[in-house]
Amino acid sequence: MRRLLTLGRSLLPVLLLLATWEALAQSGWIPVQMLPTPQAVLQAGVELWQNGELQEHLQLSLSRLAIGFGTGAAGGIAFGIALALSRNVRDFCQPLFELLRHLPTVALVPAFILLFGVDETLKILIVAKGVFFTVAVAVRDGVQDVPRAWFEVGTLYKLSPLRLLRSLVLPAATPAMLTGLRTGLARSWMLLVLTEQLAAEQGIGQLMEFGRQMFRMDQVLLCIVLTATIGYALDRLLQLIEQRLLRWRA
Repeated sequence: MRRLLTLGRSLLPVLLLLATWEALAQSGWIPVQMLPTPQAVLQAGVELWQNGELQEHLQLSLSRLAIGFGTGAAGGIAFGIALALSRNVRDFCQPLFELLRHLPTVALVPAFILLFGVDETLKILIVAKGVFFTVAVAVRDGVQDVPRAWFEVGTLYKLSPLRLLRSLVLPAATPAMLTGLRTGLARSWMLLVLTEQLAAEQGIGQLMEFGRQMFRMDQVLLCIVLTATIGYALDRLLQLIEQRLLRWRA
């Protein structure tokens, strides 16, 4: 019963938004070309699904996200650990790392287009860059927050550096790492959709841009809804993984 009440409270804002959308679309205050009804948007989605176009765009976008996110996250975790544990890495890499971290990813799109063209490399690099720095900072801070006494215990028990990292450091830094992964995933998904709008022939972002060019507001709104829904679903998935991994802290 409690779960049903929680679900109802969660769905209520969505239902209110849909009702407001429907009322505005039916009122005539806004031209139907500018604000189609939810039914029209749903119909556009059904048509794109039936001809296979929607699946193709979604599959391509999600594959780009998976490759870019996996690459950037793995690199961010490794580099964040190195920054936290190695003074040499900090002295050598920290200034450049901070400089590049504050460079807006979108600002790199023109340069990346000139260097790599508009093929898959561009999108994957943008996604990887978007998640790399977020995860690296989170992991660095998480490892640096590990109590010094833990390292002393590891030394006392003569643990190898790899064993110390696996048994003590990573478990302690896991909450910060998972938070960084969730933030990086949301950021990289938004960057991917934007990049597809600017420089892609396929993908959910390009489908949205094509709808804009053809003045198909129903298609544009469909892509907006799908982008938000997929982003929420991915974040929720990571949240469930986080809850399962952190049960031991309860």
